[in-house]
Amino acid sequence: MFQSNHQPLISPRALLTREPSALNPVDRHDPFVIGQSETQKEEFRKVEFIVTNSKRLQDDLQNLGLRIKHHEENLKYLKSCTNSLDESILDTQVSLGKYHSSEVETENENSNHFQTEEHTIEQILRQEKSAAGILYQLKTRHGTQAPNLALTKDVLGIVATLGKVDNDDLSRILSEYLGLEAMLAIVCKTYEGVKALELYDREGRINNSTGLHGLGSSIGRPMDGRFLVICLEDLRPYAGEFVADDSQRKISLLKPRLQNGECPAGFIGFAVNMIILDSANLSFLTASGHGLRETLFYSLFSRLQVYRTRAEMLLATPCISDGAVSLDGGMIKSNGIFYLGTRKDIEVRFPISSGTTNLPLNYIEEAEEKIKKLKWEKERLLEDMQREQSLLNLEKGQYNSKKQEFVKFLARSSHGPFQNQVPIGRDRSI
Repeated sequence: MFQSNHQPLISPRALLTREPSALNPVDRHDPFVIGQSETQKEEFRKVEFIVTNSKRLQDDLQNLGLRIKHHEENLKYLKSCTNSLDESILDTQVSLGKYHSSEVETENENSNHFQTEEHTIEQILRQEKSAAGILYQLKTRHGTQAPNLALTKDVLGIVATLGKVDNDDLSRILSEYLGLEAMLAIVCKTYEGVKALELYDREGRINNSTGLHGLGSSIGRPMDGRFLVICLEDLRPYAGEFVADDSQRKISLLKPRLQNGECPAGFIGFAVNMIILDSANLSFLTASGHGLRETLFYSLFSRLQVYRTRAEMLLATPCISDGAVSLDGGMIKSNGIFYLGTRKDIEVRFPISSGTTNLPLNYIEEAEEKIKKLKWEKERLLEDMQREQSLLNLEKGQYNSKKQEFVKFLARSSHGPFQNQVPIGRDRSI
């Protein structure tokens, strides 16, 4: 280490401070020394006061911050409980809506025949020159061998036969919403199946002796015009979550809400979730692992909402984004596009699923009692949230006041002993 050979100079200030030493003994009775000692004690007391109060204010701010965090976490928890109760209330109300719609259907059974799968197939066969009609003629003639034929081995079915619904009103309105062309659409698993249905010559013209055109000509039902084919592997599937523990693997969609946070009156559900799949169609998966609901029916219906009545549907227009229908014939295709007039029954409809609406006799009473209880619990939670919010506002107010007090204390301290301090032993007038 570097060491200097020179003796350090004695600072003139050091001499003025009269530091005690063997050559310069301190006279404790000297008035100057007494004044110096008192000044040091006073400065020490001021510094101690600043440190002590600064620590106290910081501790107060920290404690208030912890209490604020505690109330915010309580509010977050209460909010999640309230949201969960809202979902339970909405689910029960939707179930009641479905029950009432089924009840109306039961009352009208005498005037509306029960649409079975056999009726749907009969309706398809009546479309003699349609691609769907020709395919079902092939099934009728070849029976169990039809799925093994090169033309049809990749065909899953016709839209109208791949799902069922709860009641006739729902069957009529959803079928009308899709239209005859979509209801008769041929559904293929892959694009290879699509290509097998129609072939072309070198000039790009349809080869009428092959594919469905050739089949139609061979059975005396030559095809005319266009027909719709849906390729499942090319559809963009629904990418969200699914309803937990649901045997039908329904997709989880946020229920519509009005500006006041309530679900619109009469809302029954989303059309995509109201399609009932049988075990075979429910177990079907594309090569990428997606089922019929999140591919075919989500592509056809998206977030189409279903209401009990047209009046209830129209009141809910502020929260309808992808169209809506009502069981009494109302239809909104999309925002701003309304279908008015009387309902028109199309030739092909979804079949009705039997045994899906067998609910207990006291279902309404139990459901209404459940809704009443859930709403009571929600009111208690809202009261707790109001109390927590009041306490949070109070703590935040105290925190802001304490923070201002701390800032002012630091400002006063910065102009206190540290700024006014002069070297001990020097005349303050210098």
